[in-house]
Amino acid sequence: MAAGSHQETGSRAALDALIALIEARGLGVGDRLPPELDLAAALGCGRSTIREILKSWENLGLVSRNKGAGTRITAEISNQSLLLPVTVKIEADSLYRTLEVRRPLEIEAARLACLRGTDEDRRHIAQRANELLADYHAGLDWRPADHRFHAAIHAASHNPLFAQIIRQVHKAFDTLYEAPFGRPHLGQSSIPIHRDLADAVIAGDAEKAEEIMAAILDITHEEARRVVEDGQ
Repeated sequence: MAAGSHQETGSRAALDALIALIEARGLGVGDRLPPELDLAAALGCGRSTIREILKSWENLGLVSRNKGAGTRITAEISNQSLLLPVTVKIEADSLYRTLEVRRPLEIEAARLACLRGTDEDRRHIAQRANELLADYHAGLDWRPADHRFHAAIHAASHNPLFAQIIRQVHKAFDTLYEAPFGRPHLGQSSIPIHRDLADAVIAGDAEKAEEIMAAILDITHEEARRVVEDGQ
């Protein structure tokens, strides 16, 4: 197993242990977590692992961190439902927050790509769409091609902040949840309509592009909701 895989496994084990600790101590919104060193000692992991988890949680709005006041819980982390494992609930909350932030950014980027995209941008988007659909139909891991496709739309907006901010949003979630709910291809049923999105952007149809981008995000949200409701 590669070193990166060992590190990822260790981080996930520490994450699960931290959630269990919070749940066992009955900590809720407004409560302060123990210092990083105490958490590391209690969970049997390195302080850097704890810091990575808390930083990701801060980015996702689950905790607030202040040098003087410590780390406080700002969203529910304990499991209040007997139907859901706490890890699933936290992943769901984190994913929903990520999608809420991503939604207006992706839709606006698609709209601007229709208005500002050059012939070269349109050729690039068509190429990336072809690659994405080819991987999808071949049963390959389509996620890298999906990232490249959306990156092409961000680039066609000719505002580099879209790509930068969306990358930061993804990084906050992906640091700990590379495969939401153990399903790395969440949102797969939206892949076929990525072709429609590419066609709309290439045609300069901003209204259609916004509509399809919203549908893609809705599909991902709906798939996540079904997983949570099934308690998987």
